[in-house]
Formats: sequence, structure tokens, C-alpha cells
Amino acid sequence: MRKERKNYMAEEKVAILKRHLVDKEPISSLCDELALQPTVFYRWQKEFFENGAAAFQTKARPNHQAEQERIDYLEKKIQTRDEVLAELMAEHVALKKSIGEI
Repeated sequence: MRKERKNYMAEEKVAILKRHLVDKEPISSLCDELALQPTVFYRWQKEFFENGAAAFQTKARPNHQAEQERIDYLEKKIQTRDEVLAELMAEHVALKKSIGEI
């Protein structure tokens, strides 16, 4: 009968690698404890070191372009509203002057 495969989450893999790299636990004892093949451990270690630079890169938001377009649209809308208000106020002042209130 086959043993069911354990799927480790990324955080679990990092914790296992940390136990070896920081806490200096031997790979053999980790693999025995977790019923893990050493080749799997070494593959995780290789992936970890190859992708380690990604941890230090700034992460751009996935919908940054859409957010920027919305911001631009809203700023333009506010500017248009301000121009309309300024025009209305000028007309209001002109009307008040024409009827002699100012």
C-alpha cells in the first residue's frame, strides 16, 4: 500500500530549510523525521537560493495601471468641476453687478 504524499506549503518548506541552515540540524535527521527524500530537500534548497532575490525586490501592485487610470480620470473630473464652478461664480457676480447688488 502506498503512503499518501504530503504537500508542504511554502512557509513549511522555508521553516524546514531554516532548521538546517540556521539551527544546523543535519539533513539526514530532518528527512527521517519528516519522511522526506533528501533529493526533495536539495531541490527545495536549490529553488530557495535561486529565488531568494525575489524576497528583496519591491512588489508592484498587480492592478497599479488600472488604479493610475482611475486616479487620472478622477483628477480630470475634479478639474472640470472646478472650472465649471469658477465660470458659474463669475456669471453670478456679473448678474449681481448688473442688478446693482454689488
